[in-house]
Amino acid sequence: MQRRRKNETGWDSARILSEALPFIQRYAGQTVVVKFGGHAMGSAELTQQFANDMVLLRQFGIRPVIVHGGGPQIGKMLTRLGIESEFVDGLRVSDLETVEIAEMVLSGGINKGLAQAINAAGGRGVGISGKDAGLISAKKLREDLGFAGEPESVDVSVIDALSSADPGFIPVISPISGGPDNESFNVNADTAAGTLAGALGASRLMLLTDIEGVMDKDGNLLTDLSIDDARALISDGTAKGGMIPKLETAIAAIEAGVEAVVILDGRRAHGLLVELFTDQGAGTLIR
Repeated sequence: MQRRRKNETGWDSARILSEALPFIQRYAGQTVVVKFGGHAMGSAELTQQFANDMVLLRQFGIRPVIVHGGGPQIGKMLTRLGIESEFVDGLRVSDLETVEIAEMVLSGGINKGLAQAINAAGGRGVGISGKDAGLISAKKLREDLGFAGEPESVDVSVIDALSSADPGFIPVISPISGGPDNESFNVNADTAAGTLAGALGASRLMLLTDIEGVMDKDGNLLTDLSIDDARALISDGTAKGGMIPKLETAIAAIEAGVEAVVILDGRRAHGLLVELFTDQGAGTLIR
């Protein structure tokens, strides 16, 4: 399926569903990994809308797997505690104190709150972390990043068990992962989502964030990219900060067998449904 005309705004659920049938048939039975992050997570209204959309996917026979971030929430907690944050190449430097706070915020309040929102929408959300059932085994990403980690191996059997149940659970995954000596590692949520998408053979990896998508040097939205295009945006400096790990994640996921990756604005009403179920699309499609 070719992409698409320029992204449109003004979509509502009724308009989306009027065009949805052929797309529902296309994705039925397939896994869609969704990374939910950015400032949208700080809005109760947007979080519940997201939960409603995830339950709708499940009702259509699609298997959503959610990996959530929580950078702004971690930052707020660190500020409250008087702990300074430092970022290198868009990644948070995580000393022992920072990773303990990150685990409390991510695997605690955010994870269980998102699972609860799914349950309130009529779904069956189950909150777990990368540490549960050996889902993600991690190692240090770089010495200068402390306990910021990268996946070393994954075991998706717990996700398979949850997703294949009848009527089906919706896994909600915190990216906090375990190390070989029982350490906790703060794995970038985009990276965790991409790794799991590859291991699950996902049809789509959706990276929901707080920007419209990938921009060119003039601030214009790029709706279609190849992985070579994505590499070029990194190498020529167009991609900066947190967009770098997102594009690196997209490249790695596609090379691992994911059909396509989409970077889109999680604050946009039903943006994920527009992307999956209409010919217009939302955000930036990378394949």
